[in-house]
Amino acid sequence: MRKHCSLRAGGIAQDFFTPNSLDELSIFLKNNQKPILMLGLGSNLLVRDQGFSGVVIKLTQLNQLTIKDNMVQAATGVTLAKLSRFCESQGLNGAEFLSAIPGSVGGALAMNAGAFGFEIWDYIDAVTTIHRSGKIFKRSIDEFNIAYRKVTPQYQDEYFIGADLNFSQTEKQQNVKALLKKRNDTQPTGQASCGSVFKNPPNHFAAKLIEDSGLKGFCIGGACVSSKHANYIINQDNASSNDIENLIQHIQQTIKSKFDIDLETEVVIV
Repeated sequence: MRKHCSLRAGGIAQDFFTPNSLDELSIFLKNNQKPILMLGLGSNLLVRDQGFSGVVIKLTQLNQLTIKDNMVQAATGVTLAKLSRFCESQGLNGAEFLSAIPGSVGGALAMNAGAFGFEIWDYIDAVTTIHRSGKIFKRSIDEFNIAYRKVTPQYQDEYFIGADLNFSQTEKQQNVKALLKKRNDTQPTGQASCGSVFKNPPNHFAAKLIEDSGLKGFCIGGACVSSKHANYIINQDNASSNDIENLIQHIQQTIKSKFDIDLETEVVIV
């Protein structure tokens, strides 16, 4: 799984399947009995060294992107950067912030991805899901509990496969070039990481807490806290998933002992 996660760490998946169409995915699910891990770009995922004893389904080939009645219809495998560019080409405003998030639509829906004060679920009109039995559903937003970096569905065993997004702002919310410059200036782009490791606690910034604890540049094995942005962990020297998880736990314990604050992970550990 190290080949499929941006942290460049992770053990072996028992089975791996990349569907080329929704029909292919549906047929596969109807016949599948194994545990499932849905995968996009793997930019917010850490698979442990012992791997995944089930089937990993990579959805990047499900990447249809269309517009109908000013509503953008994006499949789960569309990258957020592509979605942002598409909206700009169609004269739709509001999707600029997505250009700074390294992920795909499916992962963004699952965690309510956001950047620079904006979140994807603010723009969702409806979503399409697929049940582990292969049946497809259209779901309204009131069938989900949406919070900061957290989405709780009212239904079990369904996975996001698409979204209808409404970008109808009259003016551009942000300048894409300025956003990307800000990201490149403040974040360790081009290095193996998962983006922000921790959610910001109420009234605090995780990066500042970590920096104030003197942990910038601190390493366990090949995993290091970024010296550029303290809420990033860099796989600097062929780190194992165990190195990365141990570093995560060390940061959490340090912040708890210094500030009595529980840092919750944004990265999903499987």
